[in-house]
Amino acid sequence: MPVTDISTDAENRTMTVTADFAAPVERLWHAFTDPVQLERFWGPPGWPATFTEFDFTVGGKALYYMTSPQGERSGGSWEFLNILEPHGFDVIDSFADADGNPLEGMPAMRMTFGFESTDAGSRMINTSHFDSAEALEQVVAMGAVEGTRMAMAQLDAVLQDLREYAQGKGTQVELLDDTHVRITRLVNGPRELVWRAYNEEALMRQWMLGPDGWEMTECVVATAPGEKHRTSWAPVGDTEGEAFGFEGEVVLVDAPRRAVSTERMQGTEGPETLNDLNLYEEDGATLVTVLIEYPDKETRDMILATGMADGMEESFARLEREVLEPTRS
Repeated sequence: MPVTDISTDAENRTMTVTADFAAPVERLWHAFTDPVQLERFWGPPGWPATFTEFDFTVGGKALYYMTSPQGERSGGSWEFLNILEPHGFDVIDSFADADGNPLEGMPAMRMTFGFESTDAGSRMINTSHFDSAEALEQVVAMGAVEGTRMAMAQLDAVLQDLREYAQGKGTQVELLDDTHVRITRLVNGPRELVWRAYNEEALMRQWMLGPDGWEMTECVVATAPGEKHRTSWAPVGDTEGEAFGFEGEVVLVDAPRRAVSTERMQGTEGPETLNDLNLYEEDGATLVTVLIEYPDKETRDMILATGMADGMEESFARLEREVLEPTRS
């Protein structure tokens, strides 16, 4: 985890975040000053950021919003006070409405970003200065400490070349907390085609099969919020196992970047998970990230113990082999 310390000081009305990275300070600077890169980590898992404006000049503004899996938006704005490349910049950070206007009743803060070189790479020191101890307490109560920690944990993937960071590592499973699991897999192909592979029945039937010896017997695709999806599998030949399937409803679609849907075993009332699919492309490869929210730790552990990740890895390998590779021939 990059974050080494998060401290609050009620007397001085500050919250300070310190994080270390295995990348040169110039690379860290670019990650924080390029909105395309900021969108990959400015916001905790499940609340990715979208920057709609980024005027990186003294007196300029950046406007953004973060979107929850349910489609709720939380907006923010930065007003740049000073810029000293590559050592840091200061902003007035405000909660904002859809037009970028500060929200009444919500605190604004002066935020300083400092970047310095270390023997191992670079360090970020981010200090937020509040007008009152009550404002500091309000932001902390909203989950700022844990949210910041989880957001900064995504930065390692941004600072490295995507292929260097993820290629050859297979399907990676990270336990974020008792109810959230992040699954990542780099696939060698463009995002548009990977998106289609998740949303077109003919393509899904080619790759989303799990371990060898299984076939997809039913595939009802849903591509818009409110639509129902349903998928079933059954063993073939001498393969052991019982037929099973999942069903659910699409909650949010931001093609070809993000899709969120509920999922539960067919014919049951639950437990239901919330699956948040995100796709990011760089240099012809696509990082597939699935953030799964479980109702409780017991359900999380039960489902992971089924070998779900192994089945996903076989499906991802088949996606590359059967869907993506033929397009490069």
